[in-house]
Amino acid sequence: MNRETPNYILTATCDGVIGSLDVVTRFLCERQCYVHEMHTFDDTEAHRFFIRVEFKNDGADALPIEELTTQFAEAANKFSMQWELRDASVPEKVVILVSKYDHCLQDLLYRYRTGSLNIEIPAIISNHPDLQGLAEWHGIPYYHLPITAETKPQQEAQMMEIIEETGADLVVLARYMQVLSNDLCKKLEGRAINIHHSLLPGFKGAKPYHQAYDKGVKLVGATAHYVSSDLDEGPIITQSVEPVDHSFTPERLVAKGRDTERMTLNKAVKLHCEQRVFLDGNKTVVFSGE
Repeated sequence: MNRETPNYILTATCDGVIGSLDVVTRFLCERQCYVHEMHTFDDTEAHRFFIRVEFKNDGADALPIEELTTQFAEAANKFSMQWELRDASVPEKVVILVSKYDHCLQDLLYRYRTGSLNIEIPAIISNHPDLQGLAEWHGIPYYHLPITAETKPQQEAQMMEIIEETGADLVVLARYMQVLSNDLCKKLEGRAINIHHSLLPGFKGAKPYHQAYDKGVKLVGATAHYVSSDLDEGPIITQSVEPVDHSFTPERLVAKGRDTERMTLNKAVKLHCEQRVFLDGNKTVVFSGE
Protein backbone atom coordinates (compact mmCIF):
# COMPACT_ATOMS: atom_id res chain seq x y z
CA MET A 1 0.00 0.00 0.00
CA ASN A 2 1.30 3.45 -0.93
CA ARG A 3 1.66 5.39 2.33
CA GLU A 4 1.96 8.67 0.42
CA THR A 5 -1.70 8.70 -0.62
CA PRO A 6 -4.16 10.84 1.34
CA ASN A 7 -5.83 9.50 4.43
CA TYR A 8 -9.58 10.05 4.33
CA ILE A 9 -12.16 10.01 7.12
CA LEU A 10 -15.79 9.14 6.44
CA THR A 11 -18.29 9.70 9.25
CA ALA A 12 -21.99 8.99 8.99
CA THR A 13 -25.12 8.50 11.05
CA CYS A 14 -28.58 7.34 10.08
CA ASP A 15 -31.49 5.25 11.32
CA GLY A 16 -30.42 1.83 12.53
CA VAL A 17 -31.66 -0.34 9.66
CA ILE A 18 -30.34 -3.32 7.74
CA GLY A 19 -27.90 -2.26 5.05
CA SER A 20 -26.61 0.90 6.74
CA LEU A 21 -23.19 -0.68 7.35
CA ASP A 22 -23.11 -2.47 4.02
CA VAL A 23 -23.67 0.71 2.00
CA VAL A 24 -20.45 2.15 3.43
CA THR A 25 -18.20 -0.91 3.25
CA ARG A 26 -19.45 -1.95 -0.18
CA PHE A 27 -18.93 1.56 -1.54
CA LEU A 28 -15.31 1.60 -0.35
CA CYS A 29 -14.58 -1.93 -1.50
CA GLU A 30 -15.90 -1.32 -5.00
CA ARG A 31 -13.55 1.66 -5.33
CA GLN A 32 -10.52 -0.28 -4.04
CA CYS A 33 -10.26 1.81 -0.88
CA TYR A 34 -8.10 0.31 1.84
CA VAL A 35 -9.83 0.57 5.23
CA HIS A 36 -7.35 0.66 8.12
CA GLU A 37 -9.65 1.78 10.95
CA MET A 38 -13.38 1.42 11.44
CA HIS A 39 -15.72 1.97 14.38
CA THR A 40 -19.48 1.46 14.54
CA PHE A 41 -22.14 1.86 17.19
CA ASP A 42 -25.82 1.02 17.11
CA ASP A 43 -27.83 3.03 19.64
CA THR A 44 -30.75 0.64 20.03
CA GLU A 45 -32.68 3.01 22.28
CA ALA A 46 -32.48 5.95 19.87
CA HIS A 47 -32.53 3.65 16.79
CA ARG A 48 -29.48 5.44 15.39
CA PHE A 49 -26.45 3.95 13.69
CA PHE A 50 -23.01 5.62 13.79
CA ILE A 51 -19.91 4.82 11.77
CA ARG A 52 -16.42 6.25 11.36
CA VAL A 53 -14.02 4.88 8.75
CA GLU A 54 -10.44 5.86 7.95
CA PHE A 55 -9.21 4.69 4.57
CA LYS A 56 -6.80 5.25 1.71
CA ASN A 57 -7.70 5.19 -1.95
CA ASP A 58 -4.71 3.37 -3.42
CA GLY A 59 -6.08 1.62 -6.46
CA ALA A 60 -4.87 2.20 -9.99
CA ASP A 61 -8.12 4.06 -10.69
CA ALA A 62 -8.08 6.06 -7.45
CA LEU A 63 -10.63 8.85 -7.41
CA PRO A 64 -10.11 12.35 -6.03
CA ILE A 65 -12.02 13.21 -2.88
CA GLU A 66 -14.42 15.44 -4.81
CA GLU A 67 -15.50 12.51 -6.98
CA LEU A 68 -15.77 10.17 -4.00
CA THR A 69 -17.95 12.75 -2.27
CA THR A 70 -20.28 13.05 -5.25
CA GLN A 71 -20.61 9.30 -5.65
CA PHE A 72 -21.14 8.57 -1.95
CA ALA A 73 -23.88 11.19 -1.79
CA GLU A 74 -25.94 9.03 -4.10
CA ALA A 75 -25.43 5.92 -1.96
CA ALA A 76 -26.02 7.74 1.34
CA ASN A 77 -29.22 9.36 0.12
CA LYS A 78 -30.99 5.99 0.15
CA PHE A 79 -30.55 5.85 3.94
CA SER A 80 -31.03 9.59 4.62
CA MET A 81 -27.53 9.64 6.09
CA GLN A 82 -25.94 12.66 7.71
CA TRP A 83 -22.34 12.28 6.68
CA GLU A 84 -19.01 13.93 5.97
CA LEU A 85 -15.97 12.87 3.95
CA ARG A 86 -12.74 14.77 4.52
CA ASP A 87 -9.01 14.64 3.96
CA ALA A 88 -7.46 13.92 7.37
CA SER A 89 -4.35 15.95 6.54
CA VAL A 90 -6.32 19.21 6.31
CA PRO A 91 -6.13 20.93 9.72
CA GLU A 92 -9.24 22.11 11.54
CA LYS A 93 -9.45 25.85 12.08
CA VAL A 94 -9.80 26.52 15.81
CA VAL A 95 -10.61 29.87 17.41
CA ILE A 96 -9.70 29.97 21.11
CA LEU A 97 -11.54 32.00 23.76
CA VAL A 98 -9.63 32.72 26.95
CA SER A 99 -9.70 35.07 29.95
CA LYS A 100 -6.71 35.31 32.31
CA TYR A 101 -5.81 31.70 33.19
CA ASP A 102 -3.29 30.53 30.61
CA HIS A 103 -2.66 26.84 31.39
CA CYS A 104 -5.11 25.45 28.82
CA LEU A 105 -4.11 28.00 26.19
CA GLN A 106 -0.41 27.31 26.72
CA ASP A 107 -1.00 23.58 26.30
CA LEU A 108 -3.02 23.99 23.09
CA LEU A 109 -0.43 26.37 21.63
CA TYR A 110 2.40 23.94 22.39
CA ARG A 111 0.57 21.05 20.76
CA TYR A 112 -0.32 23.26 17.79
CA ARG A 113 3.29 24.40 17.39
CA THR A 114 4.73 20.86 17.62
CA GLY A 115 2.09 19.37 15.32
CA SER A 116 0.62 16.93 17.82
CA LEU A 117 -2.73 18.63 17.22
CA ASN A 118 -3.58 18.95 13.53
CA ILE A 119 -5.11 22.41 13.82
CA GLU A 120 -4.73 25.99 12.69
CA ILE A 121 -5.42 28.82 15.13
CA PRO A 122 -6.51 31.88 13.13
CA ALA A 123 -7.53 33.90 16.20
CA ILE A 124 -7.45 34.10 19.97
CA ILE A 125 -10.23 36.15 21.58
CA SER A 126 -10.18 37.40 25.15
CA ASN A 127 -12.08 39.73 27.43
CA HIS A 128 -8.73 40.71 28.98
CA PRO A 129 -5.45 41.97 27.44
CA ASP A 130 -3.20 39.84 29.66
CA LEU A 131 -2.30 37.07 27.19
CA GLN A 132 -1.74 39.19 24.10
CA GLY A 133 2.04 38.80 24.30
CA LEU A 134 1.71 35.02 24.31
CA ALA A 135 -0.45 35.11 21.19
CA GLU A 136 1.93 37.49 19.43
CA TRP A 137 4.90 35.23 20.24
CA HIS A 138 3.10 32.47 18.34
CA GLY A 139 2.17 34.85 15.52
CA ILE A 140 -1.56 34.53 16.13
CA PRO A 141 -3.96 37.50 15.94
CA TYR A 142 -5.28 38.46 19.38
CA TYR A 143 -8.60 40.22 19.79
CA HIS A 144 -9.23 41.99 23.09
CA LEU A 145 -12.99 42.35 23.46
CA PRO A 146 -13.85 43.75 26.91
CA ILE A 147 -17.27 42.83 28.20
CA THR A 148 -19.82 44.23 30.64
CA ALA A 149 -23.45 43.38 31.20
CA GLU A 150 -24.38 46.34 29.01
CA THR A 151 -21.96 45.55 26.18
CA LYS A 152 -22.35 41.76 26.09
CA PRO A 153 -24.60 41.65 22.97
CA GLN A 154 -22.16 43.84 21.01
CA GLN A 155 -19.15 41.91 22.28
CA GLU A 156 -20.65 38.57 21.28
CA ALA A 157 -21.59 39.97 17.87
CA GLN A 158 -17.94 40.97 17.36
CA MET A 159 -16.85 37.55 18.54
CA MET A 160 -19.17 35.78 16.12
CA GLU A 161 -17.98 38.02 13.29
CA ILE A 162 -14.37 36.94 13.93
CA ILE A 163 -15.39 33.28 14.11
CA GLU A 164 -17.19 33.53 10.77
CA GLU A 165 -14.50 35.59 9.04
CA THR A 166 -11.77 33.11 10.02
CA GLY A 167 -13.86 30.16 8.81
CA ALA A 168 -13.47 28.45 12.17
CA ASP A 169 -14.51 24.81 12.33
CA LEU A 170 -14.30 24.76 16.13
CA VAL A 171 -14.37 27.21 19.03
CA VAL A 172 -12.53 26.24 22.23
CA LEU A 173 -13.26 27.91 25.55
CA ALA A 174 -9.85 27.50 27.17
CA ARG A 175 -10.91 28.75 30.60
CA TYR A 176 -13.00 31.60 29.19
CA MET A 177 -14.66 32.89 32.33
CA GLN A 178 -17.81 34.30 30.75
CA VAL A 179 -21.19 32.66 30.24
CA LEU A 180 -22.18 32.66 26.57
CA SER A 181 -25.69 33.84 25.74
CA ASN A 182 -28.32 31.32 24.66
CA ASP A 183 -28.25 32.83 21.18
CA LEU A 184 -24.51 32.34 20.78
CA CYS A 185 -24.73 28.82 22.22
CA LYS A 186 -27.27 27.92 19.54
CA LYS A 187 -25.10 29.37 16.78
CA LEU A 188 -22.12 27.32 17.98
CA GLU A 189 -24.02 24.11 18.72
CA GLY A 190 -21.82 21.07 18.19
CA ARG A 191 -18.70 23.11 17.41
CA ALA A 192 -17.75 24.77 20.70
CA ILE A 193 -15.97 22.93 23.51
CA ASN A 194 -15.73 24.07 27.13
CA ILE A 195 -13.60 22.78 30.01
CA HIS A 196 -14.29 22.99 33.73
CA HIS A 197 -13.27 21.30 36.93
CA SER A 198 -15.12 18.24 38.22
CA LEU A 199 -14.39 18.14 41.91
CA LEU A 200 -15.98 15.26 43.76
CA PRO A 201 -18.17 16.19 45.54
CA GLY A 202 -18.96 19.29 43.49
CA PHE A 203 -18.14 22.80 44.63
CA LYS A 204 -19.46 25.91 42.94
CA GLY A 205 -18.68 29.57 43.34
CA ALA A 206 -15.42 31.23 44.33
CA LYS A 207 -12.25 29.23 45.03
CA PRO A 208 -13.65 25.72 44.45
CA TYR A 209 -10.29 24.08 45.18
CA HIS A 210 -10.09 25.81 48.54
CA GLN A 211 -13.60 24.55 49.31
CA ALA A 212 -12.45 21.08 48.28
CA TYR A 213 -9.44 21.33 50.59
CA ASP A 214 -11.67 22.27 53.52
CA LYS A 215 -13.77 19.15 52.87
CA GLY A 216 -10.77 16.85 52.46
CA VAL A 217 -11.56 15.68 48.92
CA LYS A 218 -9.73 12.64 47.56
CA LEU A 219 -10.42 13.12 43.85
CA VAL A 220 -10.09 16.04 41.45
CA GLY A 221 -11.14 15.95 37.83
CA ALA A 222 -12.15 17.83 34.71
CA THR A 223 -14.94 17.61 32.16
CA ALA A 224 -14.80 18.70 28.52
CA HIS A 225 -18.18 19.11 26.86
CA TYR A 226 -19.96 20.87 24.05
CA VAL A 227 -21.34 24.27 24.92
CA SER A 228 -25.09 24.47 25.46
CA SER A 229 -27.56 26.94 26.90
CA ASP A 230 -27.61 24.80 30.07
CA LEU A 231 -24.53 26.07 31.89
CA ASP A 232 -21.82 23.37 32.10
CA GLU A 233 -24.34 20.67 31.17
CA GLY A 234 -23.72 20.21 27.46
CA PRO A 235 -23.01 16.80 25.89
CA ILE A 236 -19.85 15.39 27.48
CA ILE A 237 -16.90 14.49 25.26
CA THR A 238 -14.40 13.27 27.83
CA GLN A 239 -13.66 13.35 31.55
CA SER A 240 -10.58 12.75 33.66
CA VAL A 241 -10.04 12.17 37.36
CA GLU A 242 -6.90 12.15 39.50
CA PRO A 243 -6.44 10.97 43.12
CA VAL A 244 -5.24 13.39 45.80
CA ASP A 245 -4.73 12.95 49.53
CA HIS A 246 -4.39 14.77 52.84
CA SER A 247 -0.98 16.14 51.92
CA PHE A 248 -2.36 18.35 49.14
CA THR A 249 -2.50 22.01 50.11
CA PRO A 250 -5.01 24.27 48.32
CA GLU A 251 -2.18 25.40 46.03
CA ARG A 252 -1.27 21.82 45.12
CA LEU A 253 -4.94 21.04 44.48
CA VAL A 254 -5.13 24.01 42.11
CA ALA A 255 -1.99 22.83 40.28
CA LYS A 256 -3.30 19.27 39.98
CA GLY A 257 -6.66 20.58 38.81
CA ARG A 258 -5.10 22.75 36.14
CA ASP A 259 -2.99 19.85 34.85
CA THR A 260 -6.12 17.72 34.64
CA GLU A 261 -8.03 20.47 32.86
CA ARG A 262 -5.41 21.02 30.17
CA MET A 263 -4.96 17.30 29.47
CA THR A 264 -8.71 16.73 29.31
CA LEU A 265 -9.27 19.69 27.00
CA ASN A 266 -6.49 18.56 24.67
CA LYS A 267 -8.02 15.10 24.45
CA ALA A 268 -11.47 16.53 23.66
CA VAL A 269 -10.12 18.84 20.96
CA LYS A 270 -8.14 16.00 19.41
CA LEU A 271 -11.16 13.68 19.40
CA HIS A 272 -13.33 16.34 17.83
CA CYS A 273 -10.80 17.33 15.17
CA GLU A 274 -10.30 13.70 14.20
CA GLN A 275 -14.08 13.38 13.72
CA ARG A 276 -14.39 10.81 16.49
CA VAL A 277 -17.29 12.52 18.28
CA PHE A 278 -20.95 12.30 17.29
CA LEU A 279 -23.84 14.10 18.93
CA ASP A 280 -26.52 11.63 19.99
CA GLY A 281 -29.29 13.76 21.46
CA ASN A 282 -28.00 15.12 24.77
CA LYS A 283 -25.18 12.56 24.77
CA THR A 284 -22.19 11.82 22.60
CA VAL A 285 -20.84 8.79 20.81
CA VAL A 286 -17.04 8.89 21.04
CA PHE A 287 -14.83 6.49 19.09
CA SER A 288 -11.44 6.33 20.78
CA GLY A 289 -8.19 6.96 18.96
CA GLU A 290 -4.64 6.03 19.92
